[in-house]
Amino acid sequence: MNNRIYQKYLARKRFGQNFLHDNSVISAIVSAIHPKPDQAIVEIGPGFGALTKPVAECIDKMTVIEIDRNLVNHLAVHPFLNSKLNIIQQDVMTVNFSALSTNMNKPLRIFGNLPYNISTPLIFYLFNYIHVINDMHFMLQKELANRLVAYPNNKAYGRLSIIAQYYCHITPVLEVPPVSFRPAPKVNSVMVRLVPYTKPLFSVKNLSKLITLTKIAFNQRRKTLRNSLCDLFSTKQLAEQGIDAMLRAENLSIEHYCRLANILAERPYSKN
Repeated sequence: MNNRIYQKYLARKRFGQNFLHDNSVISAIVSAIHPKPDQAIVEIGPGFGALTKPVAECIDKMTVIEIDRNLVNHLAVHPFLNSKLNIIQQDVMTVNFSALSTNMNKPLRIFGNLPYNISTPLIFYLFNYIHVINDMHFMLQKELANRLVAYPNNKAYGRLSIIAQYYCHITPVLEVPPVSFRPAPKVNSVMVRLVPYTKPLFSVKNLSKLITLTKIAFNQRRKTLRNSLCDLFSTKQLAEQGIDAMLRAENLSIEHYCRLANILAERPYSKN
């Protein structure tokens, strides 16, 4: 990143901005993404273009989504990038990715150094468009990356782990120290790759039931299932699914949650 440009522009806390500047890390990320000219490449939060420029060197055109007007103006007049970018100045949480894929006539490859303050809701938002996404590469706070890949019987395992792993195969790609960013965050970051399954590992009849079930279970994660799920299942009903009612939410596998969600889906006039 050009120091003079950065000094003119201080990262805005309200946007959760931490700009990547480490060239070795940037090269490793671009290699992991491996962009090709015939692909629909979309970057969320390009910032000053630290990742945008090396990715754009591999392709003819790409789309970037940036809410910050000053950064949009910087990208729009960039001598190399201005002709390569389709710039969408918009809150990413309001972007219709289905329409974007239709316009590009291809499934999307999405990447970005995500603002820490919107990472979790944004990932959940993108799952609504999973059918038009080829893969995703995101730089995330390490704690969040750990939650994405966590397995049962782990404190990091939760609702995000279950929903994310239902939709995608998730792989940590690269751990990045704070010094690779300006301003430096207080924690390490991890680049993760999320590849949607062509066919989910477990069948779920109604995804809203799985989302509701996991929300209820993990809102009271220290309680036993007998207590946290008492409005949904009796101890006997849990036992019929091979589930000990004295376990806690973090002890159940994704398969168990999917099976319970399917039971809820089969109930007539269920409020949950």
